[in-house]
Amino acid sequence: MALDTVSVAQSTPDNKQPWRELGLKEDEYQSIREILGRRPTSSELAMYSVMWSEHCSYKSSKIHLKQFGEKAVKSDALLVGIGENAGVVDIGQGYAITFKIESHNHPSFVEPYQGAATGVGGIVRDILTMGARPIAVMDPLRFGLADAPDTRRVLPGIVAGVGGYGNCLGLPNIGGEVVFDETYAGNPLVNALCVGVMKHSDIKLATAHGTGNLVVLFGAKTGGDGIGGVSVLASETFADGKSAKRPAVQVGDPFAEKVLIECSLEIFAEDLVVGIQDLGGAGLSCATSELASGGSGGMDIQLEKVPLRDPSLSPEEILMSESQERMCAIIEPSKLARFMQICKKWDVTATVIGEVTSGDRLNITWNGELIVDVPPRTVAHDGPVYNRPMARPAYLDGLTPISIPLPQTPAEIKDAILKLVASPNIADKSWVTDQYDRYVRGDSVLSQPEDSGMIRIDEQSHLGVAISTDANARWSYLDPYEGVKLALLESCRNIAVGGAKPLAITNCLNFGSPEDPGVMWQFAETVRGLADIALEMGLPVTGGNVSFYNQTGSVAILPTPVIGVLGVIQDVRTRTKVGLPKAGLDIYQLGTTDANFSGSEWAYLHGQIGDSAPRADVDHETRLVNLLLEGQPLFESAHDLSDGGFAAAITEVTLKHNIGATIEFVGDIAAELFAQTPGRAIISLEPHNAAALKALAEKHGIAINRLGQSGGDVLTINGAHIPLDELRKAHTETLPKLFG
Repeated sequence: MALDTVSVAQSTPDNKQPWRELGLKEDEYQSIREILGRRPTSSELAMYSVMWSEHCSYKSSKIHLKQFGEKAVKSDALLVGIGENAGVVDIGQGYAITFKIESHNHPSFVEPYQGAATGVGGIVRDILTMGARPIAVMDPLRFGLADAPDTRRVLPGIVAGVGGYGNCLGLPNIGGEVVFDETYAGNPLVNALCVGVMKHSDIKLATAHGTGNLVVLFGAKTGGDGIGGVSVLASETFADGKSAKRPAVQVGDPFAEKVLIECSLEIFAEDLVVGIQDLGGAGLSCATSELASGGSGGMDIQLEKVPLRDPSLSPEEILMSESQERMCAIIEPSKLARFMQICKKWDVTATVIGEVTSGDRLNITWNGELIVDVPPRTVAHDGPVYNRPMARPAYLDGLTPISIPLPQTPAEIKDAILKLVASPNIADKSWVTDQYDRYVRGDSVLSQPEDSGMIRIDEQSHLGVAISTDANARWSYLDPYEGVKLALLESCRNIAVGGAKPLAITNCLNFGSPEDPGVMWQFAETVRGLADIALEMGLPVTGGNVSFYNQTGSVAILPTPVIGVLGVIQDVRTRTKVGLPKAGLDIYQLGTTDANFSGSEWAYLHGQIGDSAPRADVDHETRLVNLLLEGQPLFESAHDLSDGGFAAAITEVTLKHNIGATIEFVGDIAAELFAQTPGRAIISLEPHNAAALKALAEKHGIAINRLGQSGGDVLTINGAHIPLDELRKAHTETLPKLFG
């Protein structure tokens, strides 16, 4: 009888292996040999290469991410924290919410439609594996300059991929961002968030317990798409802007995923699984090793039983394939027949490929030949940990204050506002959002362009949740510690202006190469800032994602920590909208403005970034959130002041229902219009509620300033008259002209 592959590896220690081509470093390859006491087989090498990739192992970020454990918030709401497919929080009335955000950046540059589509599909499956029904998605997106040729290549495909997959799944897209900056050229950011709902008793975990329990692969068949995606694409820097790695991009089938969702939920409802894991990054290598590592530690897999779309695939390719719409479940033998019956009902392919064992090894055979014999934890969790060199970037010493012309006269004010609201970052994003179904399922309460997305959870009590994602990458560039704190505070404000109370945090941390000491310093400061402010605010970080190597050659993206906040509203019927609903309302600004234009859109339009980010004032922001929540019954509308400052906000407020306003500022008109001072909001209310507002403001220690009144079909600011038709034309024509 011929030697099996593991025995051959034992007896041929000097055979050359393509570890470098698979993305491993020499010392990592030597570590694998030390773990196994021999050279790895080709299948073992494939598994370690994808599971030890930056994308899967977090080898450059682990040492910093542990702060989320060291500074962990003690929250009664937290049901499942960091370490599972997604975090879970209690929102009351027996309901639990799971939500998470992840990146699919590199694949979306190479193949925009499929990269973005499978990003949505992957995050939806993460939510599904927790036992939840996915109920909504969001998509923070970032691109190179809006008029750049490559942006015109990638943006339409990415938007179509997000919309196409989500729409086919029947999931409303309720929010996100579209931001343009030259540093994202060649490295668009496609971050996808999904939120799901379940009862507390429905929570599922990724564990493989119970000797003799069966390992069942169900869903789509395995193909050759996405092979090496996490090691080839997501864990290295593009040498240039060329898209030459198409085979590593997954191909999605949203209709197959929709069926898989319904099949899985029926299986969960009958409590047929011991543990479950989706097959996303690293495919079967991830699912088998993580399930075994999270359980009793032993598993036998017969790889030839995996259903294939392409029968020519080698064992290594089967283990590395990231084909979409697949799940791996651990099933008690007594429940297998019913499990298979449900899969047959939904026409979902399901195959027993192995079983849980009493040992501590993950063994994989191929037609009876042993090709993998590893301790599963060494594959899934005990990969390399790097304490990368860090250095404060030299550019910080060369920053200069803002020096730009500031409008003063009515004519200058009008021209400046029209220029700002027509700029790609501030312009209306309907060209994008109209490609997404925002109302499918019938539970969408708020969606783009509102400050946050809001979903009804219970039809009887009207309990709901709100979600917002935010990042100001220029502030993070100026000061990554403060920048991430400001992003979290902005996300909390966006939740609160709608009437929801912030409850929990998720994050997607997008950075350049971790091998660059300056980038690593930015990352470390960001993690420190997020851990500090989460602890200070008492909001648990439920999970997230790190995306490194967003860099073309030596040009890294701006540090872009996208922060998602989930909030709870007891009755969605009481939510507050952005737009002025009628004439005759008093308009107030909550919070004060300073003249720091650093990191603002106004500065960016003039080719400048400034020298200092604002400082996060957690106490002030907390008091502002409390005022917004307590004052909600008084408000006719409420809107956060952030990107583009007051000028952008008042444009959105007036155009929403075509109700004009007359505004009069006292003091520095340019700062009042274009500075992006955090900790502010604009509200409207009936004049007879003014005394109640003043009392609330005094109670919470928040400065308020009456600016004017709603009415008419013109926006008038300090004598500058802008007809709403002219304002709308400037605000809405930019993206259709660029991409339509």
